Amino acid sequence: MHLAFTSALIFFLHSLFGSATLARPQSIFSNPPPTTKSAQRIPSIHESAIQARRILHISNIATLSTIFPSAQNDSSTEELTVLENRPPDVAGAPIGLMEYYASCPSPNIYDPTILGVTIATTMKNAAAGSNITLSLRYHVPTNATQRTDDPWAYLPANLPRFSLIGSLERLSDAEVKEYSVRECFLRTHPEASIWEPGTDIHESWWGRLVVQEVYFFGGFGDRARIGWIPLQEWQGVKREEWEEYRLVGEEGYEEWANRGGSKGRDKEEEEEEGKVLRLQPVLDL
Repeated sequence: MHLAFTSALIFFLHSLFGSATLARPQSIFSNPPPTTKSAQRIPSIHESAIQARRILHISNIATLSTIFPSAQNDSSTEELTVLENRPPDVAGAPIGLMEYYASCPSPNIYDPTILGVTIATTMKNAAAGSNITLSLRYHVPTNATQRTDDPWAYLPANLPRFSLIGSLERLSDAEVKEYSVRECFLRTHPEASIWEPGTDIHESWWGRLVVQEVYFFGGFGDRARIGWIPLQEWQGVKREEWEEYRLVGEEGYEEWANRGGSKGRDKEEEEEEGKVLRLQPVLDL
């Protein structure tokens, strides 16, 4: 149903604006070779890191993925299979579930804060040794006014998304107090006070996802970066960079884009070209 609606939308916009405006993307799931000539400028690595950090800080819900342990790796697997009626053939299979998170300085604001519930499937998998992947994607605000004649700009396939790969680390009581973790998290998710540590519903704890790798998919490959963002770039984005940045559909995007956007730098490009590249609007087709 959704695919049919999207196709109908593109057909309608194509007839409305004409084929010249709606040039088809030349690369979708990967970036073209560096030698390929293109009318689009692909944002630098640092610029893409700014996009990802912007999404991290304006969002608060993501998909947390883990892997079910095998019997060889977890002595409690047989017990869990009985208690949960867990099918034995899911051992080694991935599972992704919605998870609340918050951007709190605990102490690193680029490592998302998690409220872990011990009984939750993802937390049990993590306790059994599974790595963690937190996947986020940008959602255009529901009150956004589409001011561009480019229908590709608002398609989910052309909007940025990324995954943070790492491990869960529990926060000590001293860290929770020092960095006001509870207050920060509950400002974002006030309803979480029902299951925060100290309540009588479930055992829970404050933790952080220690990010070790970042995979970024910025949109169609002929106009957005697709690939790994080095950890130092992820961590090195300054607060004023992601606060100033505006994604398509956000209030102030047009004014921000028209004045040149972010001045984020890509070290490789700076060394090769001898200059700092300015961020170009992603709608510059």
